[in-house]
Amino acid sequence: MQISGKVEARKSSDNPEQDAAMASEKFRQQLRQEAEQWRSEGLINADQFQQLADRYQFEGLDRVARDRFVVVVLCLGCALLGLSVITFVAANWQAIGRGVKLLLLMALFLGVNTIGFYLWHLVPQASLQKNWQHRFGLGLLLLGALILGANLALVGQMFHSTGTFAELCLVWGLAVLAMAYALRLTLLGVLAILLMGIGYWSGVAYLVGLGTLPGIMLLIRNMPIAATLLFLPLAYWCRSRTIFVLGSIAVISSFEVVLQSFGLGLNFASGFLAAIAFTIPPALLWSFEDEGQAVHQNEEHQTEETATFAPLARSLAIIFLVGLLYILSFHNAWDFPGTDLPLSQQLGRLITSGRSFLLNPNLLLFTIIAILQWINLARPQRTDRWRLSQTDALVLLVLVLLALLGFWHWSMNPILELATLLINAVFFVMATRFLREGLAEGQRSLFWSGLILLTLQILSRTLEYDTGLLVKSLAFLLCGIGIIAIGLWFERYVRTLRNSEFGVRNS
Repeated sequence: MQISGKVEARKSSDNPEQDAAMASEKFRQQLRQEAEQWRSEGLINADQFQQLADRYQFEGLDRVARDRFVVVVLCLGCALLGLSVITFVAANWQAIGRGVKLLLLMALFLGVNTIGFYLWHLVPQASLQKNWQHRFGLGLLLLGALILGANLALVGQMFHSTGTFAELCLVWGLAVLAMAYALRLTLLGVLAILLMGIGYWSGVAYLVGLGTLPGIMLLIRNMPIAATLLFLPLAYWCRSRTIFVLGSIAVISSFEVVLQSFGLGLNFASGFLAAIAFTIPPALLWSFEDEGQAVHQNEEHQTEETATFAPLARSLAIIFLVGLLYILSFHNAWDFPGTDLPLSQQLGRLITSGRSFLLNPNLLLFTIIAILQWINLARPQRTDRWRLSQTDALVLLVLVLLALLGFWHWSMNPILELATLLINAVFFVMATRFLREGLAEGQRSLFWSGLILLTLQILSRTLEYDTGLLVKSLAFLLCGIGIIAIGLWFERYVRTLRNSEFGVRNS
């Protein structure tokens, strides 16, 4: 029978534990229910049912549910015990000596992390019935990282430290980051990035108030370099896309803050700042390449895994460009005043007054890296000619256009109408390109992204300019009808395309 044939086909695998590990618990539960029904209906015999039970470890499902209940009971009990201890200590906190306080804090931190490390490390590749220990240990390690922050705050309070909240979060984040590197845990890496982000954005607003701890001021002023050195290697070490995305956001956002801090004192160089802010971040992300790096040998399955984040970096570059183009498509974005100084005087002041700006290590390093990465993109590979691909050339053309518009508008002569028109044209071209590629490849994400961007542009221009309510109503009506009609047509087109491909493969 057909189901029997599928069972025999699945029998060809040589590793039942691997099949059970790769299958989700929900799938195994559904499969057990279906298999029991198949056996009762006579579609499979008892031997075939036993083969499925052995391969997907049906007998372990009840044990997993029981162990999950045990974990819940243990967590609830530990939480109540912890609250009891915390309440007792809080009631006698003033009567406890400083040395005893430090001993209690260190004992709590070391105890939680030791138990968590024991449960997490000793069974990282455990079978499914022991997986609760691994998860419980991971939760204790996360709790230990949170306790670390509480310990830092309490120790600072006991010794009357005058540190700020930003300094606490930065030091706490660095400590959790060290734990993430040591344990190779994505969860701790994400927590470290979030803590350092909170500390950075809390402290960057009042730099003059920081400096109690040595190196904090230097860290905040050079956060783009620090984030690159601290977060991106951890993404490869943990093979985590989440850490790479958060680390890239930290690098780019802090780089923009550095440029903004210089812009406050260099109004005459606003065009230069705009050109750099518009082009360097997407240029870095788009030209990022890491093929062949971070190869890891999986000891359990004896396979090699390559952690490459270049496609993810290009997606971030597209998101940055789309967001930037959408903001610049509004005429209000170009209303900020520039300078009336001649270009020669601007360059003279930039060399003299802005010497620290030109020699800033963040600006120099990321500009040089961007240039070298684009040279690497254009270098000869299959042929002896230096050339960029069509997509790379289009991205470079957009970057050059953004740089020229920003520089000319704020350093040479205001071109509000022309700049707005060109930005809207580029935004429209990008949206239609998404539509075309999504239609050609049958990718829903690209097609719907292009359709949403195009609709957003039409509605934004309708609401931005002084048009009547009837015009706005007509625009909403046409956009709604267009989205419904085009969306239904595209879904039918994708189904037809997939069915035709399936028919070709079967033939």
